Amino acid sequence: MTQAARPDSATEAVRPDECTCHALRKATRRVTQLYDHILVESGLRVTQFGLLATLRVAQPLSMTALAHRMAMDRTTLTRNLKPLERAGLVALAPGGDRRTRMVLLTDPGRDALRRAAPFWRQAQLAMAEALGPDRLKQLHALLDASMEPADRMLGDIGDG
Repeated sequence: MTQAARPDSATEAVRPDECTCHALRKATRRVTQLYDHILVESGLRVTQFGLLATLRVAQPLSMTALAHRMAMDRTTLTRNLKPLERAGLVALAPGGDRRTRMVLLTDPGRDALRRAAPFWRQAQLAMAEALGPDRLKQLHALLDASMEPADRMLGDIGDG
C-alpha cells in the first residue's frame, strides 16, 4: 500500500458531511452561483453587488470597517475592490492618518448598483420561493445567530 493510500487513524473520523464549515461553504458556493447567474446581465457579481450595497448604506468606510462589515480579511477585501476601483465604481481616498484608507461609492457605482438591483431582487425572490417564507426567515435568523459565537471566538484568539 502506498503512503497516500494508507488509512490514517487521525483522519478516519473526519467526515466532510459532518463539518459545519464545509456545509456552509458548499451552500454559499451554490447560492453564489445562482445569484451570479441571475446578475450576469448587470455586469456585477453578487460579491461586488454586496460591497456596493454596503457602501451605499454606510459610507465612507475605512478599509478596516468595510472588511469588518463584510466579515472579510483586508487582503480579500483589497482583492475584491480592485476591479471595482478599475471600473470607477468605487474610489479610495486618504483617511484621518497615513495608514487609513477610505472607500467611497462613486456616481458610476451608484448607477451600477441601481441597474443591478432588479436582477438581485429576482435572485432574492427565487431563493424565497424555493425555501418558502418561514424557512427563509429561519435561515437568516440561524445565520445571524451563528455569527455571534464565531465573532466571540475570533475575538478570543485575536483575529476579531
